[in-house]
Amino acid sequence: MTRSAFSMVGLPALIFLLWAVGGVIPSSSHWKPTWPSYKVPVVVPQLTVNLDKPQFDAEAKLEVVSPCGPSCHKRSPLPTYQEVKDYLSYETLYSNGSRTETEVGIYVVTSGSAGAQSRSRTKRQIYGYDTRFSIFGKDFLLNYPFSTSVKLSTGCTGTLVAEKHVLTAAHCIHDGKSYVKGAKKLRVGFLRPKLKDGSKGGNVSGSSEPERMKFQWIRVKRTHVPKGWIKGNANDIGMDYDYALLELKKPHKRKFMKIGVSPSARQLPGGRIHFSGYDNDRPGNLVYRFCDVKDETFDLLYQQCDAQPGASGSGVYVRMWKRQNHKWERKIIGIFSGHQWVDNNGSPQDFNVAVRITPLKYAQICYWIKGNYMDCRDG
Repeated sequence: MTRSAFSMVGLPALIFLLWAVGGVIPSSSHWKPTWPSYKVPVVVPQLTVNLDKPQFDAEAKLEVVSPCGPSCHKRSPLPTYQEVKDYLSYETLYSNGSRTETEVGIYVVTSGSAGAQSRSRTKRQIYGYDTRFSIFGKDFLLNYPFSTSVKLSTGCTGTLVAEKHVLTAAHCIHDGKSYVKGAKKLRVGFLRPKLKDGSKGGNVSGSSEPERMKFQWIRVKRTHVPKGWIKGNANDIGMDYDYALLELKKPHKRKFMKIGVSPSARQLPGGRIHFSGYDNDRPGNLVYRFCDVKDETFDLLYQQCDAQPGASGSGVYVRMWKRQNHKWERKIIGIFSGHQWVDNNGSPQDFNVAVRITPLKYAQICYWIKGNYMDCRDG
């Protein structure tokens, strides 16, 4: 990378990106919900240092609770460039227990504008009638998009986003101060048919019962957690950075779902989001739900999708028209994080919260996956 190729993000560019949410190119297809086009900033490592081995002494939390609601987040001041760099710096934990800390640089390509991200903040139970759907049978569970949902050995959910990578919530492996006890030997579980005696895995002819499923586990090679989560821990800014990427020790050989920059709520088809997870009250079941987005900040989506602990870390996705490829495409636009009680003019109101994949978070996660910023220019 040369200095002539990039320029550092200044405050005007930072503000532009916060408000514009990337350079959106209007769609001419008014009759189709179309993926906006974004020019994504560049987030690249600058300095990596070794850290002491962690203690792995935190208790795993399957949900995160925060009292700061949408209006609270919207009142928060914009971060400085240095603060954004600090939040997007990250820790990497390896399977042998070692870890490193990496400082990042944020740049924009000389052709234009872009920049950094804003701040905002995040238990969830059931809202009225339970609108969740348990997914049964291998014909559904093993097919896209449900096959992209996986279970973490710490109890959370994750989503396949590349051949060897899983996106999840940071709190599933780190409580903001220390790694959880199960993070040292973290595994990812894939639902597969449970073989019956003498069976080679096919359906038993004439059986009216759903096929039994079991988890097959793959060890995690390394994990990335942004310092924004470690520094914030769901207080002032932590909820905004409640995401982590896991790299598996071997490819999973399933179709995965790409990540994308989160459009604004008004651009979502029907203003609605979808996600599937392994809710604790339905052990062994994959549970699907969808609901409307009620509010949003730069970094968070507020909704009232029914969910229980265990669903956190699920990838929040939508299906929109990809104009360049002339086809419909699902993308992960957020990570289900937790629950939030909000004081709405003296009347308590609760939401479930998803962390949005903003242009900067997209650039960071994409770089973690691909290792080349040139493959992460378009969100």
